[in-house]
Amino acid sequence: MKKFNIRKVLDGLTAVSSSSSSAQPGNRENDLIQETLQSEHFQLCKTVRHGFPYQPSSMAFDPVQKILAIGTQNGALRLYPFHLSILMNMDVSFGRPGVECYCQHDSGAAVIQLQFLINEGALVSALADDSIHLWNLRQKRPAILHSLKFNRERITFCHLPFQSKWLYVGTERGNIHIVNVECFTLSGYVIMWNKAIELSSKSHPGPVVHISDNPMDEGKLIIGFESGTVVLWDLKSKKADYRYTYDEAIHSVDWHHEGKQFLCSHSDGTLTIWNVKSPAKPAQIITPHGKQPKDGKKPEPCKPILKVEYKTTRAGDPFMILSGGLSYDTVGRRPCLTVMHGKSTAVLEMDYPIVDFLTLCETPYPNDFQEPYAVVVLLEKDLVVIDLAQNGYPIFENPYPLSIHESPVTCCEYFADCPVDLIPALYSAGSRQKRQGYSKKEWPISGGNWGLGTQSYPEIIITGHADGSIKFWDASAITLQVLYKLKTAKVFEKARNKDDKPNTDIVDEDPFAIQILSWCPESRILCVAGVSAHVIIYRFSKQEVTTEVLQLLEVRLQYELNDMESPDGDQTPATPTPGASSNSQPSAPQSHPSTSSSSSDGIRDNVPCLKVRSTPLKQSAGYQVELVIQLVWVSGEPPQQITSLGVNSSYGLVVFGNSNGLAIVDYIQKTVLLNLGTIELYGSNDPYQRQPRSPRKTRQPSGGASCMCGLSNLYSESVKKLRASYLSLCDINEGSTTSEDRCKSPTAGSASACNSEDHKLPKFKEKVKTKSRMFSKMVVNDLAKMSRKLSLPTELKPDLDKRERRHRGLVKKQCNSVEEQTETPERGVFHRMFSAPLFISMASLSHSDIRDNSFSRSRSSSVTSIDKESREAITCFYFCETYTRKTDSSTAPSLWVGTSLGTVLVIVLNLPPAGEQRLLQPVIVSPSVSFVCDKYCGEIERYAVPSTSKFADIVCPSAYEAWREPNAPDDKDEKDKLRKRRPVSVSPSSSQEISENQYAVICSEKQAKVIALPSQNCIYKHNITETSFVLRADVVQMSNGICLACFCANGHIMTLSLPSLRPLLDVNYLPLTDMRIARTFCFTNNGQALYLVSPTEIQRITYSQDTCENLQEMLGELFTPVETPEAPNRGFFKGLFGGGAQSLDREELFGESVAGKASRSLAQHIPGPGGIEGMKGAASGVVGELARARIALDERGQKLGELEERTAAMMASADSFSKHAHDMMLKCKDKKWYQF
Repeated sequence: MKKFNIRKVLDGLTAVSSSSSSAQPGNRENDLIQETLQSEHFQLCKTVRHGFPYQPSSMAFDPVQKILAIGTQNGALRLYPFHLSILMNMDVSFGRPGVECYCQHDSGAAVIQLQFLINEGALVSALADDSIHLWNLRQKRPAILHSLKFNRERITFCHLPFQSKWLYVGTERGNIHIVNVECFTLSGYVIMWNKAIELSSKSHPGPVVHISDNPMDEGKLIIGFESGTVVLWDLKSKKADYRYTYDEAIHSVDWHHEGKQFLCSHSDGTLTIWNVKSPAKPAQIITPHGKQPKDGKKPEPCKPILKVEYKTTRAGDPFMILSGGLSYDTVGRRPCLTVMHGKSTAVLEMDYPIVDFLTLCETPYPNDFQEPYAVVVLLEKDLVVIDLAQNGYPIFENPYPLSIHESPVTCCEYFADCPVDLIPALYSAGSRQKRQGYSKKEWPISGGNWGLGTQSYPEIIITGHADGSIKFWDASAITLQVLYKLKTAKVFEKARNKDDKPNTDIVDEDPFAIQILSWCPESRILCVAGVSAHVIIYRFSKQEVTTEVLQLLEVRLQYELNDMESPDGDQTPATPTPGASSNSQPSAPQSHPSTSSSSSDGIRDNVPCLKVRSTPLKQSAGYQVELVIQLVWVSGEPPQQITSLGVNSSYGLVVFGNSNGLAIVDYIQKTVLLNLGTIELYGSNDPYQRQPRSPRKTRQPSGGASCMCGLSNLYSESVKKLRASYLSLCDINEGSTTSEDRCKSPTAGSASACNSEDHKLPKFKEKVKTKSRMFSKMVVNDLAKMSRKLSLPTELKPDLDKRERRHRGLVKKQCNSVEEQTETPERGVFHRMFSAPLFISMASLSHSDIRDNSFSRSRSSSVTSIDKESREAITCFYFCETYTRKTDSSTAPSLWVGTSLGTVLVIVLNLPPAGEQRLLQPVIVSPSVSFVCDKYCGEIERYAVPSTSKFADIVCPSAYEAWREPNAPDDKDEKDKLRKRRPVSVSPSSSQEISENQYAVICSEKQAKVIALPSQNCIYKHNITETSFVLRADVVQMSNGICLACFCANGHIMTLSLPSLRPLLDVNYLPLTDMRIARTFCFTNNGQALYLVSPTEIQRITYSQDTCENLQEMLGELFTPVETPEAPNRGFFKGLFGGGAQSLDREELFGESVAGKASRSLAQHIPGPGGIEGMKGAASGVVGELARARIALDERGQKLGELEERTAAMMASADSFSKHAHDMMLKCKDKKWYQF
């Protein structure tokens, strides 16, 4: 019987109600479009978590399975199982780490200790909330089998002997309880602290800090108390054999493998070696880092030795490995790990404090020579593995992506289905950057098996960091490996001393931090915006070059509303002053900022925030600098933070904007094409009535007004401040300005004398002429061309209409509602919409949302009403070929611009033909159309324009230039050097049979709309949220079609069908509690998404049903059947005289029949969902059945193998016994009784 799905029913009802409320009667032409995506195609689930565990607290290692487990302070578990080598394209071979397994305790309490059941596929975790849990690792997603919660005592230490099912649990009261890990029940056998210590002792010994059994006698248990007392407890006789007392507190204890000595570390930096049968005093006292006085006195005290391990070798001296113990006079010295081997002592400095360390040994048996070969050191922010077998103790090269947080992540981008040759190219360039001096041995943590998944398309993640570095990661399938690292700080001069600071005087830290990334995978063009108001354009090259002079453009981007005088001399509402408020510092590139100047009173002007290096720059293979663009100070005002960035390799253009305006740069000709304040783009048709504002007075800049406020507070937003900012964003009625004044129609009447187009144009031209005299002849010519272009009517621009037009695409659909629209002479159409665009897309993804450090954005309660009205920031860009006017019959290259006040602007791009003409003729840009959104609806987040012919199948990508080697030799064919745009395929009947063959998908903070082009009718709209706001939105390609994916601040992840905007998925997934999530959350194609879940970890999720179903196959196996190594041979004499290891029947000693039952009030047993029963509930379909069958088959094969081995051993033993018996019979056959 088919399962009833209430979610589909609700989705259907929602779609019906949405369609009925927004459909336009009588418009049926869009009914022909069939949407292929349905709600059953979507399911949200986590896939994998990458990066270093945030705030680690404990660690354990299985020496047989070779799996490492790390616990954290928030109750998380990370398992690092496997590593393999993959050959790519037969010429690039590199190692790829296996999938990292992430688990989480429901309580979220800190993990204080981990214990593997060695080679049994299970793990015991002890938490700070006094609970212990048993994890089943014999399934791809580990689950808890049993839990035990102690009610009256606090857990301090746990110990699980090798090949034992009885767990010793030490408590804060000094007692030791014993737990059966098979059923997680307490034994009645309890070691009480008052019986362990001497009766004459009057003080409590303190919490239990160590428990371990004697390697040669399982019946002897050593117990270490914090006060300094160590007790050797006899489990059979239930009494203490020996008691060892030292004046200093104990931190750790470890046995010599022969069981005759043990080693203790103390709080005064000393190590004490004790003979088991000599409890009176230690056999030896060692102070590894203390100064030994000549008069024989006690050495000076040192810092505590937090942990020590004592490991023996067959061929040489034992190893003593310890953390801490440094002298107190070593102030400022980094944390150290000390390795003492024989007479040599090596002090290994670490970058971060040491949390824990483990010594990896060849054998799991504690009563054999340990033969250590590596040390795993868990630091607060790193994991280091040291090779003990090589001189100098080199470290292993870590294959896992644990360096994500090497510098704090400030932005993140995710690209799926990249070109297949891109990952090998990046890896080839990155392989030359690898550090030298690593150990030549393979990574020792190599357990588990690789999962076989069906997902094969290339995926790349790019992270920008606070130190100006950019990292490219291979994220194919569900793995992550660093490919290439780019350092943008090399472009600028370094401060040699404290006095040599950047020119801003306000950059306290992180002046090179990456803020926004824009990347074209096909052409490999990378554009980067930093917090110091700089933009760097990179090209990818496989050859090393030396750049003598870096190309530089300085841009003077200014936003200013000056008071204007009426003919009467009275003040009237201000209008924009084109050319007066924003100018491009010279259009020609420079080698260094030579135009820096300051006025006589010290006001900074035309000064960039950073100084570009003037010396030659050697650039290795990889990304190389093409052009540097810097915003400069304007009349004492620092440049504003760049809020949006876009690049198009086909057009050769880069565009960026901030709260002042936008600038378009031709990076091929190294010129500034357009540099205007936001309001200047409107011309005389500014839809907003902006309040008068006096000219800026000279004043010293404040740190809050600049874009360089440092990143120290990037991740320090409290929940209270986030909620306050969230409420201020939702308060749409705040402010003194009425709704009518906030957003007026472009044709609304006004009493201002400067309201008509005819009155404004003469003033516009006059001001352009006046201001242009202050600049060079080149700038004057460019502004004159731009002014003439702006003043030309649509019908007088034949150069735009004669260009070859290309159609773009997605499929056209039913019009639900048509809104009012008005036309003004010579300016085209102004379209009213109900929400301010946060997202505009013409065909493919465009990532460029507002990037400010304040969570409240443009409508924060701290912003004045004047600023609300006048400040309009650029929030996003999108390059495309589309219809820019209603009368257009063909598409043209254009740039779509979204602003924080809810306006979508279209800028027409007139590009010269490819080849030599592109290098010589200028690119002409001209604002064309404004779509004005309704009041109080927020800023534009994203947009996309699909064409009708492709709507149900694929999102048409933006035009791009295929990658070519920029440093190719001159003797190559000239045709290879010509820049050609990739032709966009469209249906041959799309422009003939269908009048409206493009849609513009516009998404704001509250609402999504679909606009038909070229008619500019709003055919669909959908209110995404009423109480929250959209943080991220993208038009993404799924396997069955395309959709609009949204992430809201209230934690909801939603997908909407296109073009009908029908809800397909709405899951309350992740409430926004940190600004980090808002800055790094991003969607990509094929139903993938990611965000920075902590400062050190990336969480990847999927909202695709297909990926969720295949996830079980993509995950790797944690547990693999491996034969346990043979126990050490006792030898003939040890067996004859009883000198070998003595076993203990713990079942007889701790079982219920002998020890009785423990008190029920002491601990509570909680059954878990793990095991085969848990898998039955969690898994479904064929994948789940195959997984269960495979696990059962492996277990059965393992048991049969063990049975066969035991049978063979018994047969061999029986044959040997028979042979010895026969020999003895023959020997004694003829002897008399008195001869024996």
